[in-house]
Amino acid sequence: MTALNIWHYLVFGVILILFIGGVVASLKQESTKMRFSMLFSVTLISLFLAIFSVFVVDKYTKKVELYKVKNKRLLSIEKIIYTGFVKNTGKYPIGKVTFSIKLVNKGHATGNVKGGNFYKPSGFLSFFSEGLNMNSKPQTVEKEFIIAKNLKPGQAKAFRVYFRYPPYFTSTAQFLKVWGH
Repeated sequence: MTALNIWHYLVFGVILILFIGGVVASLKQESTKMRFSMLFSVTLISLFLAIFSVFVVDKYTKKVELYKVKNKRLLSIEKIIYTGFVKNTGKYPIGKVTFSIKLVNKGHATGNVKGGNFYKPSGFLSFFSEGLNMNSKPQTVEKEFIIAKNLKPGQAKAFRVYFRYPPYFTSTAQFLKVWGH
């Protein structure tokens, strides 16, 4: 659950006033068909606005930044570890901070494309093994981690995440992203 702030409550209040106005207007209709269709429409639109407004308000009020992010490969166990700090730079508390890591194998991000990166053997046996994904090696790895919870304004927290690193990756491009909700 996201940490709500004053802007959330303000937007919910406006949506509630619009909902009440729509219900009153629909109850004044003489036709019962029209009354129920208007009630359904007003309820559906108000619910959509409430859910959408949470995401919009979160985007503009919850700001986090990464500091001193480092990665280290542990070859003995074929894992990669990311460490660093996340800081709430906004004015409002954040319920959860999510850290997203995207690793792309060489050739796809850097423009250095060779035939070996896209070559997939074909033949009689590969026809049957396609459904099992026995021959395919993904060239992109994406992971998401929740690295902090209940982060107050100005507060920083250290984090460490790790996951399996594909041993066939070389010259990997990495894309890091963090957001609060």
